[in-house]
Amino acid sequence: MTSKERMLTAMRHGIPDRVPVAPDMSNMIPARLTGKPFWDIYLYQDPPLWLAYIDAVKHFGFDGFLDYQVPVVFDDERPTEPSPWGQAIVARTDERLITQAYRLDGPREVWAPHVTVYYRENPPTHGLSPAKAGVPDVPGSWEPVEGARQWPEGEELFRLAYELMGDRGVVGITCGTSAVVSSEQGVYEYYDNPKAVRERSQRIIEWSRRRFDNILKMETRPDYLSCGASGTLIFQTVEMFRDVSLPVVQAVTNWCRETGIVSHIHSCGPERELVKICAEETELDVIDPLEVPPMGDCNLAELKQLYRRRLCLKGNLHTTAVMLKGTYDDVLAASRRAIEDAAEGGGFILSTGDQCGRDTPDANIQAMIDAVETYGRY
Repeated sequence: MTSKERMLTAMRHGIPDRVPVAPDMSNMIPARLTGKPFWDIYLYQDPPLWLAYIDAVKHFGFDGFLDYQVPVVFDDERPTEPSPWGQAIVARTDERLITQAYRLDGPREVWAPHVTVYYRENPPTHGLSPAKAGVPDVPGSWEPVEGARQWPEGEELFRLAYELMGDRGVVGITCGTSAVVSSEQGVYEYYDNPKAVRERSQRIIEWSRRRFDNILKMETRPDYLSCGASGTLIFQTVEMFRDVSLPVVQAVTNWCRETGIVSHIHSCGPERELVKICAEETELDVIDPLEVPPMGDCNLAELKQLYRRRLCLKGNLHTTAVMLKGTYDDVLAASRRAIEDAAEGGGFILSTGDQCGRDTPDANIQAMIDAVETYGRY
């Protein structure tokens, strides 16, 4: 089987030629492998993150799994008026760039109340106050952001990513969310004005339906749709999730089931209850990263026993204790244990419990690949 065939077979709850292996490295490791400052990837799109990820798949040879890094925006989702805001670099050192948005009010510049810090060796931090970033609210000097590479947009962008990935893996598109409430401010809003949050949930369903219809019209169809959100049960209690987010997940996964598209949720953090709800009350196909304590609350063997006929499980090696700090043999052993816990009967993808850190040894990624070759045959 090709990597794409292998992944899709497992995602559809089948038995591929061996266990697929797709460590979660959607950001830091691909950026590191470019050898460039991280601001080249995140600010200047040279290369964009989705292309850096595809290059990482080719570098290591694992089974690719690409989704939210491909920022597909359809024509009817674009603002009808051009944005009045520009971006400026307001501070620069060898280790970081700081950008701030501005607009013109006559001859006067009006500056946004937040900045973004782009680092040489880390992903950016968004939404900082200027004071917290160590710059004044109104910059004394600045330079426009220039030289960013231009890439196709919309369906053309997706087609390019899909073609470049080829048979090395699957490429998806986002549609919907499992976290209508996703911030501290959102928690206050939910309790202070629940009606407004429920109305927003309904608008998200309507927006997702329009997006889903656009996806169905694409000449190059995605391999799957992602309707998850990081930390679904971090800001939301289970009751809040059921109230405002479960209807979104149910709608999107129902549409996927009706049209034969694989559906997927990524939600780091505590996830055990989310797995149960999705298995019993939605048409979801795939869920990850199923993190172990203390970052999550999932036991892979238990989840496999409970939901083997309903969900493809993707996970769940510990990203710090095992992947970052462990040895090759540690990763090999943890991979073998995960395979033994969840591979029987198919419907399993060996992966990591969320994002691998920047300094994860390349040998530990190789250990996961070696593990499926040695222990992942059916």
